[in-house]
Amino acid sequence: MAKGIRYSEEFKQEAVNQVVHHNYPVAEVAERLGISSKTLYNWVRTFSQPPKKRHEQEDMQAEIANLKKQLKRAEQERDILKEAARFFANESKNDTPS
Repeated sequence: MAKGIRYSEEFKQEAVNQVVHHNYPVAEVAERLGISSKTLYNWVRTFSQPPKKRHEQEDMQAEIANLKKQLKRAEQERDILKEAARFFANESKNDTPS
């Protein structure tokens, strides 16, 4: 099993076709193509859907990733502002004469 290899969409679709349309066992196809059975099962789940639905899901996944990135940045900014507020609150206490 090769690690880190990127397979073309056509390769993936043909592998899925062998399982779905030609009824070959997943283990046999995976072994013949040199990929893991788990990878092939994932491809079957993905590529057995219509292309339009697949693209919608890809778009949603990209949007989710973007929103997670934005959330992480907003949380970091919030934490910085909290720390700054604590710092300036302590500074103002120290500057106030008793």
